[in-house]
Amino acid sequence: MIYAALLRGINVGGNNNINMKLLKSTFEQAGMTRVKTYINSGNIIFASELSSAELSIQLEQAIAADFQLDIPVMVRSLPQMKEVITALPENWTNDEQMKSDVFFLWDDINDSSILEQIPLKPDLGTLLYIPGALLVSVPRENVTRSGMNKLASSRLYRYMTIRNVNTTRQIYRLMLAAGEQEAT
Repeated sequence: MIYAALLRGINVGGNNNINMKLLKSTFEQAGMTRVKTYINSGNIIFASELSSAELSIQLEQAIAADFQLDIPVMVRSLPQMKEVITALPENWTNDEQMKSDVFFLWDDINDSSILEQIPLKPDLGTLLYIPGALLVSVPRENVTRSGMNKLASSRLYRYMTIRNVNTTRQIYRLMLAAGEQEAT
C-alpha cells in the first residue's frame, strides 16, 4: 500500500528541525520502502504492508529515537488522499489571489460537527468537511479578516496538520507515481 506521512510542526520557525535526507533514512530503517520526501515541511511518500494506525505509532517512535523529538505523524493511504483530491474544487489555488488549504484531521476531531468550531466567517471564505479533512479557501484580501487566524490559538489546532492545496495535489501525484512503481 502507498502512504503519505504528514508530520506536524517540523521545520517551522526554526523549531523541530529535521533534515529530510536523514528523515528518509529513518523511514527506510523503520522498514518503509520507496521512500520519497517532498519539501521541507514533513511530507514523506512510502510503501508499507502495515496499517495506518500501526505506521503512525512506529514512525513516531522512530523519529523520537533518531531525532529526540515528539512529532505527531499522520498517515494517509492513497485511497484516502484520492478522496481529498476528488473533493477539492479544481479552481482552488494557493497563489496571489487565493489561499486554499487542507486541514488533515486526527481522529479526535474527525467529525462534521467540527464545522461549528472553525472560526471562518462564512461571507469571507469557503469551508468544506470530508471525512479526515477540512477544505478551506479564502480570497487573499480576506485572509486577515476571515477569522481563521484564531484557529492557531484554539484547542483544535493541535489535532490537525495543514498543507496548502498545491502541496496536497503534489503529494497525491507523488503517491500515484509510487503506486505505478508498485504495480510494475
